[in-house]
Amino acid sequence: MWDKIALILLIIGGVNWGLVGIFEFDMVAWLFGGSAAILSRIIYILVALSAIWCISLLFKDESTVEATSSH
Repeated sequence: MWDKIALILLIIGGVNWGLVGIFEFDMVAWLFGGSAAILSRIIYILVALSAIWCISLLFKDESTVEATSSH
């Protein structure tokens, strides 16, 4: 479950960075009151923590990943 939550947050972060790169539009900041707003900062922190969590996915044994993803 934590892996899926982390991946969802990384997708949100990736899409946001894509919007920033292509259109200079920060969707998280727009939705939550600016990039310095506390809610925006919480989202940015959660995305960063998700990225750190997903580093562990690189080192998981494939049989472990398949066994846990089938549940």
